[in-house]
Amino acid sequence: MTMFAELPEAPIDPILGMAQAFARDPSPDKVDLGIGIYKDEHGEVIVLPTVKAAERALVENQATKRYLSSAGNPEYNERTRGLLFREGSDAHARARTIQTVGGTGALRVAADFIGRFGTGKRIFLPDPTWANHPAIFGVAGFEIVNYPYYDIATGTLKLDEMMGALAGLRAGDTVLLHGCCHNPSGADPSAAQWAEIADAVARSGATPLVDLAYLGFAEGLEEDRQGLAILAERLPEMIVASSCSKNFALYRERTGALTVVGANPGQADTALGNLLPVVRTNYSMPPDHGAAIVAHILGDATLRATWEQELAAMRNRIRDMRHELVRLLSGNNRRDYSFLAGQHGMFAMLGVSGDAVRRLREEWHVHVTGSSRANIAGLTPRNVAHVAQAIAAVS
Repeated sequence: MTMFAELPEAPIDPILGMAQAFARDPSPDKVDLGIGIYKDEHGEVIVLPTVKAAERALVENQATKRYLSSAGNPEYNERTRGLLFREGSDAHARARTIQTVGGTGALRVAADFIGRFGTGKRIFLPDPTWANHPAIFGVAGFEIVNYPYYDIATGTLKLDEMMGALAGLRAGDTVLLHGCCHNPSGADPSAAQWAEIADAVARSGATPLVDLAYLGFAEGLEEDRQGLAILAERLPEMIVASSCSKNFALYRERTGALTVVGANPGQADTALGNLLPVVRTNYSMPPDHGAAIVAHILGDATLRATWEQELAAMRNRIRDMRHELVRLLSGNNRRDYSFLAGQHGMFAMLGVSGDAVRRLREEWHVHVTGSSRANIAGLTPRNVAHVAQAIAAVS
């Protein structure tokens, strides 16, 4: 019997299944709050004007399509490092960045790197977390330990339980932390809580791996990298997986980065050198188009200023939709949803049952994930009242 003849039927990808269910919904009032993508006030997924400008410049001025190294676009790498860590800071001097195939690719390269050179293959993941985290690290052969993070019933962090679980970290472990705009909850640590987390990790000898997919979507570029700065100040080493999918709206271009921070610049250089063979035996080198766009925008003072305005507009629209949803739900006597207003980024957990999720979809044509995660960026002035009415009805 041949290999393909023995293959089982492949399971349907949950995200693809959601997209198919939404496409089949005939209602003119249907609302997609499931797929994790930013939409403007008209419900459209646009190309940012700065991205269009950068693409025009590349068309006119890019002289070659020759290969780059496994590290990818060097200008992109340098400018990404500057986004993550303030230029001139100790952390910036100790950091080295490579381009990856999206943030997901960065996580997989990190998993392979840790598996090859680390002293342990146990990773602590927050509960809840992005569904692909356990999938990526599971297939890479890691033992997964879940630590308490978020209380869905109260809409708050489980800080005491989290710190108790992190006390079980040991040297050789990896602990995954969301840099900002936690997916799926939207609940982030304060600066004081970041310091407490950093001290616990430092005592253990474990390595933090920060997933930073939404830089600039919480409070601002400077504010959103605060957790990174606190960790770098208190820890000798860390790894950061970052993405330009959301903040540059470059979803399909798969533009990410992996940054290693060493105890000193020399150790960071050594770590970088050992990262490259990991990439070489995977995808060899990342595609350049998205990285070239980002490098051009960040390297041009006028375009960068305009991009920061575009980013602020996206961030503020999400915040305004959060507040409007909370206002419209304020009369709902079944549950207090005010916690949503204090959270960050695209996502929120409604905390409703599986049956309520089904009713949202079937009766109200509001599509959220099975865990009740809702993409706040899918709300618009046109649909937010309908969504609030639906949530109130099923709560």
